[in-house]
Amino acid sequence: MTATTHTPTQRLREIPYNYTSYSDREIVIRLLGEAAWETLETLRAQRKTGRSARMLFEVLGDIWAVVRNPYLTDDLLEHGKRRAALVEAMRHRLNEINKRRDENADVLRLVQAAESAVNRFEDSFAATKLKRSQILARLSKITKKHNIMFDGLARVTHVTDATDWRVEYPFVVVNPDTEAEIAPLVRALIELDLTIIPRGGGTGYTGGAVPLDAMSAVINTEKLDRHGGVQAASLAGLDGEHPIIVCGAGVVTRRVEEAAHAAGLVFAVDPTSADASCIGGNVAMNAGGKKAVLWGTTLDNLAWWKMVNPQGEWMKVERVRHNFGKIHDEETAVFHIHTLHDDGETVLKTETLEIAGCKFRKVGLGKDVTDKFLSGLPGVQKEGTDGIITSAAFVLHKMPKYTRTVCLEFFG
Repeated sequence: MTATTHTPTQRLREIPYNYTSYSDREIVIRLLGEAAWETLETLRAQRKTGRSARMLFEVLGDIWAVVRNPYLTDDLLEHGKRRAALVEAMRHRLNEINKRRDENADVLRLVQAAESAVNRFEDSFAATKLKRSQILARLSKITKKHNIMFDGLARVTHVTDATDWRVEYPFVVVNPDTEAEIAPLVRALIELDLTIIPRGGGTGYTGGAVPLDAMSAVINTEKLDRHGGVQAASLAGLDGEHPIIVCGAGVVTRRVEEAAHAAGLVFAVDPTSADASCIGGNVAMNAGGKKAVLWGTTLDNLAWWKMVNPQGEWMKVERVRHNFGKIHDEETAVFHIHTLHDDGETVLKTETLEIAGCKFRKVGLGKDVTDKFLSGLPGVQKEGTDGIITSAAFVLHKMPKYTRTVCLEFFG
């Protein structure tokens, strides 16, 4: 094998303790940089005993095992002597490599890159402690301390969603008790320079709840799990009162469906994940389901929804003259976008957004999942990228007296 042959080595897994899906190449690039991987590939053909390579990979394996396991991170944070012993062992290996390098400049560069990685690893514990104390001090003024979670279990359970795609563990997980806490939490997390990830039931298949940055905060809305039951209410632009149900973002979809059924009505949003998905995620994803054939997706059935935008401001979006059917049947769909006071109730200003009904569906396709902008309508189908859904009100329907089920089979 020559030094320029790269393809067969791409799949090698020489780094120990690596039980993740990351390849050696990806780990080396993350810890040492891309130039270090190219140097390793060049040196691979020059190995004699391979001892220096094994020691280098052991150092990288030690670092990787800790940074990808929050339980080990917490253990080393609590036990300074154990942490010091690990760092000392890594530096000992690097010193041994340095002694054996025979004036090889490539090996020297690798050792220097690894020493920098070990220094960053060692310094990260003090930085983590400091950042955690800053976050706890700031957020505990808004929500209870036990709602601010840094422990391994919280971080592990919020690293991915139904995709099982894992990139970074969140730095902190916040579980607010009330809707009113969301806006001040968002503003505080912005001040703390943390990326904010909204999360509900974690049933999404698009990776919307997956942290991509190590300095991220997941706001879990599952505690916002109350609904007001079926009620008659007036709706913007319509006469009389109409049956709706008002739900917190953390209400499980099935609970809403059951409440509507008990009142002799139908809640039209019924994704396959109804037993685990939450209302906030349904809005953010514009979820559908079997009943979408009759009454459309989440967007078609929303009377209004509240959210906190990326600036930490309250917004309420209200459908005007709801048609109690599919939104694309409307010539023009009208929405009032209210900017609210910090109290989440008082309207500061109102803008009107008018969207041609045909814009909401793609001819021959239906729901266009690639259209995230959705003519500038906030919250819906944005997967949490333009704010956090905190509550929503849905119109309810009456099931036809008779139904018939049709099964379509597709072969080939």
